[in-house]
Amino acid sequence: MCVIAIDAQILSHFPKNSMADIPQFTVTISPFGDHIAVMPEEMETMTASGIVIPDTAKGDKSTVGVVIAVGNGEGQDEDEKNPSKYFTVGDKVVFGKYAGEDIELTTKEGKKKEVKFLSMDSIRAKIS
Repeated sequence: MCVIAIDAQILSHFPKNSMADIPQFTVTISPFGDHIAVMPEEMETMTASGIVIPDTAKGDKSTVGVVIAVGNGEGQDEDEKNPSKYFTVGDKVVFGKYAGEDIELTTKEGKKKEVKFLSMDSIRAKIS
């Protein structure tokens, strides 16, 4: 078993999520096989004077996100490749900075949101 320590100060930059925070998209997402759809969280930094700098202005990519859809492992050789055994919608996860494929989806409110499709191997940890 591998234990990864994540600094609480780093996690404080990410808001606490709940199922209510996951937006409703105009399409239904159903990942295949061992894939997981994750919505990266926006990481904000506040300067000493109180100015909030969003992650898009800094050019940094978030490596923490919320699971919004999970594949059922169908078509995989090993039972361990079934992500639904390990992840549920609403779980907060850590993933590689450049892992997966990025797509942009539209919410029912008309806002654009980035969604990453990751294989189960790209998930580094589950945060609870």
